Amino acid sequence: QVQLVESGGGLVQAGGSLRVSCAASGGTFSAYAMGWFRQAPGKEREFVAGINRSGSTTYYADSVKGRFTISRDNAKNTMYLQMSSLKPEDTAVYYCAVYASIFYNGDRAADTSKYNHWGQGTQVTVSS
Repeated sequence: QVQLVESGGGLVQAGGSLRVSCAASGGTFSAYAMGWFRQAPGKEREFVAGINRSGSTTYYADSVKGRFTISRDNAKNTMYLQMSSLKPEDTAVYYCAVYASIFYNGDRAADTSKYNHWGQGTQVTVSS
């Protein structure tokens, strides 16, 4: 059974930075594209960033482009999301997920239904 565990969330002031991590086990990490999603109170879960198997291709939601960086270290079975210039509207539970389909592009990477395994999430709170 694939297991994903997010960590690194916390409270940060607006304009600050934070890095969240996603540790994977129970599968061949390097064989799958991955993604970060977030869900704020009262909101639908939304796509944040995606990364292909090797890490050579990344996709970002317009709302985080230029501020967030997704990366992965396949040797450590870990994916990261480096967040900078944080805004109160970034406050949400951040989830990592495994991409379940084959062909990968920007539209498909942002499609929540294309992902199967999900982590438990880590809370990121940005104060104003």
